[in-house]
Amino acid sequence: MDMQRALPSRTAFTLVEILIVVVILGILAAIVVPQLAGTTRDAQIGAFISSIKTYAGAAEYYSVKVGSYPVDGSSGAVPAGFEDYIDPDEWTAATPMGGVWDTEFNDSGITAAIGVHFNGGDNPGDAVMLLVDERFDNGDLATGSFQKLGGDRYYYVLAQ
Repeated sequence: MDMQRALPSRTAFTLVEILIVVVILGILAAIVVPQLAGTTRDAQIGAFISSIKTYAGAAEYYSVKVGSYPVDGSSGAVPAGFEDYIDPDEWTAATPMGGVWDTEFNDSGITAAIGVHFNGGDNPGDAVMLLVDERFDNGDLATGSFQKLGGDRYYYVLAQ
């Protein structure tokens, strides 16, 4: 009777197989990561627009109840009396785009506005803020309801 020898079964991957898998994963990561970076910026823009519209609505409600828009406050500080209309902890935290929340009242050529003041290095720049403007206004930072009022200040204008 002829007996065949049983070949030992393979229980591990070879080094070459592992290297091939690592190379494939690296190629996939190189394709996916840049796409996710754009998604993060889109999410930040969406969150910023939602937040600024919420604060603008609160300022309008404040105006109806009090008879005036919130006073011109220090950047990052809740204007006096406005704390009852918003969450002060969210106001004093950084905006979704960086920078801090701010109000303008009878300043910078406008009657009232809610916006963001970037403090130097965290300013994403006009190109990114133009994307914000294009999503919910006229795509022009010099006119419309969303405007650039200074070198590092972008505001939702409540009243001219």
